[in-house]
This record gives sequence, structure tokens and C-alpha cells, in this order.
Amino acid sequence: MSDTNQKLARDIATKAKTASRRLSSVRSGVKDDWLRASADRLRAAAETLAAENEKDLAAAPGYGLSEAAVDRLRLTPERIEGMAVGLEEVAALPDPVGQVIGGRVRPNGLAITKIREPLGVIFFIYESRPNVTADAAALCVKSGNAVILRGGKEALHSNRAISAVLGGAAVEFGLPAEAVQVVPSTDRELVGEFLGLGDLIDLTIPRGGKSLIERVATEARMPVLKHYDGICHVYVDGDADVAMAIEIASNSKAQRPGVCNAAETLLVDTKIAAEFLPKAGEHFDGIGVELRGCPRTLELVPTAKPATDEDYATEHLALILSVKVVDGVEAAVEHVNRFGSGHTESIVTRDIGTSQRFVAGCDSAAVMVNASTRFNDGHEFGLGAEIGISTDKFHARGPCGLEELTTTKYVVRGDGQVRG
Repeated sequence: MSDTNQKLARDIATKAKTASRRLSSVRSGVKDDWLRASADRLRAAAETLAAENEKDLAAAPGYGLSEAAVDRLRLTPERIEGMAVGLEEVAALPDPVGQVIGGRVRPNGLAITKIREPLGVIFFIYESRPNVTADAAALCVKSGNAVILRGGKEALHSNRAISAVLGGAAVEFGLPAEAVQVVPSTDRELVGEFLGLGDLIDLTIPRGGKSLIERVATEARMPVLKHYDGICHVYVDGDADVAMAIEIASNSKAQRPGVCNAAETLLVDTKIAAEFLPKAGEHFDGIGVELRGCPRTLELVPTAKPATDEDYATEHLALILSVKVVDGVEAAVEHVNRFGSGHTESIVTRDIGTSQRFVAGCDSAAVMVNASTRFNDGHEFGLGAEIGISTDKFHARGPCGLEELTTTKYVVRGDGQVRG
């Protein structure tokens, strides 16, 4: 490892640590004013952002990006507006810093309260999606944390343009200049340097492919908030409304197939398979979705291809849907827990008891009942934005917003008590 990279990483992290200490006491109003001003400036800079994004899109073929990855990279006018709206929504949310989340008074008169406080410095590594730059900056600063942003080389121009807008506004509103820092190099070795700075960085969040997350989990000398594969399922129960089930399954798979909360497997109760699958097969064939099914599926959907265990364990991120006929909700839950990634599952049913068994049985961050898997999203959950969807169980799980970027502190107030 080069001395230059070591020095650069430690310099950036040291500045972030200093900024985080200042941020912890910045008033909510100042942070919110910055967010709203940044939203306005993103809208005003839309043409510039689009032009910089075009540079990244032009270079995408040289990086061998898949169609799904190119889609995540693209900044459309709607996505730029979405970034701006996301900042405004974060500004409108309550500031978690200092929030009291519990308390009690002890017999000796000590008043004990438990409050939220910032984590400190967050190192955020992400790929492809430049709109994540704005989301991460907004959530980290609003929750009192300094953030070090390391985007992928495929989005370098876009990330720099977005961060320039946010950074310019930060200084004007009196926030520390180093509250949001973009790593100026995409050198992979430099990532390793940051991961070794457990004395300065409090949390690392990798958001990208499985190989990136595995590398970070192996090398990091600080806690890591992980988001592994999004192998999500839709289970059509024997008591489902067929039209509703087709609509939910279609939206879960095809509304935006290249994202982590898109469905990858359709499970169908044997009781409804003969009625549901031919109609579903016709629907998916009409919208260009390739079905890969079990033997029972192949009997009912002639256009389907044979599925393997590898298909059921794959995050396709494309218009490919694995299908399996199962014997009831227990078999569906068993399949989910065997092949799933703990991300998002959905059940379509009119039976409350069956839905409760599915919800209780699935070991996943989010379980939907009669709703698309695509709703597992920070914006859709009312978090304003998200810095990722954690499939971990500690310290946060599911979409991570403001509260998930805080830790807790006990504050004890007395009037002279001493312990005997």
C-alpha cells in the first residue's frame, strides 16, 4: 500500500472526525435550511447534472455494465426531481439527535433518560446510482454524522457534480466544510486504507455488488452495515384473488427489475396453481418476462423454461422470474428461508391466519401482505430517503434512514446521590 494513499485516507477521515464533533451540536433548523436550499439548487443545476451524467453513460460500455447497472446509473429529469424531493422530505422529518426514547426515575431519585445521538463518521461505499449521493449526504448530516462518500468509477462525473451542489450550500449555511467529503480517487487500494481506520471511522456502509460487500466485511476494522442480495419472493396463496396476485407479482418483478426489492421468485400454492399460472404465464409472456419453473409450472405454462436450484438462489436483476408450485404456506416459508437473502417477501391472500403464519415464518427484513415487494424502500416507508436496506440483524434492519444512523446515550440526572 502506498504512503500517498495512507496519508490521503487518514487526512480525509481526520477532517471528517472533526466535522462530526461540530455537527453533533448543530441546530435542526440549520440542517433543514441546508437541505431545502440544496434541493432548489439541484433543480437549478439539472442541465449540468444531466450533462455530467451523459459522460458516465458514454463510458459505461467500457466498464462492461449490465443493462440493469446502466439503468441505475442514468439520471433522468424525474430522478433529479426525485433527489430534490428526497432532500425536502428529509428536512421535514423530525431530527433524531437528542430524541428521548425512554426514561425512568429510580427509588434513589436518579432520573435516567435514554437519548439518540450521532454515530460520528460514516464511510459510505456505493456503486452505479448517483442519486444515492444526495440521499446519503442528506441522511448523514441531518442525523449529525459526517460522511465520506466513495462512489464507483462508473458514476464519477455525476457524483462530483451532485456533491459540488450540496457542498457549496453547506458552507453557506455554516455547516462544516468537511461534513460531506467525496473521495477524489477510485483506486481500489484506497478503499482498504479507509477500512483500516477504525480509530476515526465509526461505521462503514457498502452498497453494491456481493463481491464489494464481502470485501468490506472481511477488511473493515469498524462495524459494517451490510446489504447482501435481494432475492425477494411473492407467494400466491390458495385463497388469493387471482387478478390481484397477477398485478402484485407483475409490479414486484417488472416495474423496475434491476433493483434490490424486485421479486426474483414466484411461489404458487398448488391449490390455485391450475387457475393462476396459465393466466400469469400469459401476462408475463406479454410483457417480456422469462419464466423458469418447476415441473408443475412447465405443465401449466408451456412457454416457461426449466428452473434449477441455482435459479432460485440467483438475484437476476433482469426480466427473469423463477417459479415454483408449493404445498401451502409452510412449504413457501421453507423455500423463502432456504433460498432467500432476508430482504423482502410478499404474500397474496385473503386469509388473515395464513398471512400471519407467513409473516412470522419468513426470516426477512420486510414482509408485505397483499402489496408489492417494491414498497420496501425508504421513501415509500416515509423515511424521506435511505442509505441502504440492511439484511443484517444488528444494529439496523430494513431501510436505513435517520434513526438507523444514530446510537444511544444514557443521561443520568441527580441532586448529589452517591453509591453506597
